[in-house]
Amino acid sequence: MANERSLDTKIYVNHAVEAAIRIGMVFLLVIACFSILRPFLLLTAWGIIVAIAIYPGCRKLQIALGGRKTLAASLLTVLLLAFLLIPVVLLTGTLVQGIQELVAHLKDGTLTIPPPPGSVETWPVIGGPLKNLWTLASTNLTSALKSFTPQIKAVVPELLSASAGIGLTIVQFVLSIVVAGILLANAEICAGAARSLANRIFGENGPEFEQLAGSTIRSVTMGILGVALIQTLLAGTGFLVGRLPGAGLWAIAFLIAAVLQMGALILIPAVIYMFVIASTTKAVIFLVWCLFVAMIDNVLKPILLGRGVAVPIVVVFVGAIGGFVAMGLIGLFVGAIVLSVGYKLFLAWLERVPAVNEA
Repeated sequence: MANERSLDTKIYVNHAVEAAIRIGMVFLLVIACFSILRPFLLLTAWGIIVAIAIYPGCRKLQIALGGRKTLAASLLTVLLLAFLLIPVVLLTGTLVQGIQELVAHLKDGTLTIPPPPGSVETWPVIGGPLKNLWTLASTNLTSALKSFTPQIKAVVPELLSASAGIGLTIVQFVLSIVVAGILLANAEICAGAARSLANRIFGENGPEFEQLAGSTIRSVTMGILGVALIQTLLAGTGFLVGRLPGAGLWAIAFLIAAVLQMGALILIPAVIYMFVIASTTKAVIFLVWCLFVAMIDNVLKPILLGRGVAVPIVVVFVGAIGGFVAMGLIGLFVGAIVLSVGYKLFLAWLERVPAVNEA
């Protein structure tokens, strides 16, 4: 009897050791694969997001082209690249031109700042200090710049770093669009893999959560990024038509703020500056246009955000903004998807509670 117990113990230990070795090997393999693929994960994630977002349009184009999916994917890829690069080139041109003009005026000593209007002093809290600083800059720009020399030296490296980051982001988006085109050309294979993964994770609810993830990505793309891009195009048009110096820089700052749902914060100083440098009529027209740009957000977002998603709009919105704060731009999608899936799982758990209690 003792021998049988000893034999059973040895067999159990052998099985446990063998299982531990296998688990360890799988774990090491996963880590190795992750380390190798890590540089491409963000690029691939963006490619998947772009592909899912434009897949319905690709299907319609494919049908219009007689079922030629490769041609449809190629055309959409070229259109997306043009949509991304043409505004970037135009805005970069205005930005470079504005910087060159500013440097030339500084070298020639011809840069002048108009005196502040009398109403500035009546502004609460900041009116007095702002008028003093503005007056100093309009009468003696050199002294005003010298008083801010430490702050300027601290900001310049950050601006250079931000510029490099923006350039890298644009390159990543270009490569992501190319990846998206490849995925769209192999849509059936990718859809089958996604379906199998969803079924593996969520079981019989896999198709529902697969649909939820796809619709959430399209909702965030249209409801947050899409609205931000529309507002930026409208605001950038106003900056260019109004001949606002550095219109490209203003547009980039507005795009970032619009994604963060704070685009109006960029429009306020632009309107103030326009009232200072332009005629009253031109400034009022610019103000009305900026109000239109700011208010259109309230019209477009309820229409586009949450469209086709089986969760409340507030869940998608909170998940997108929270994800952005926690993870950056990719968090817009990850946060919205995770919170939407969590919301659906929570509802499923609530629905099953009464059945458990009855049993």
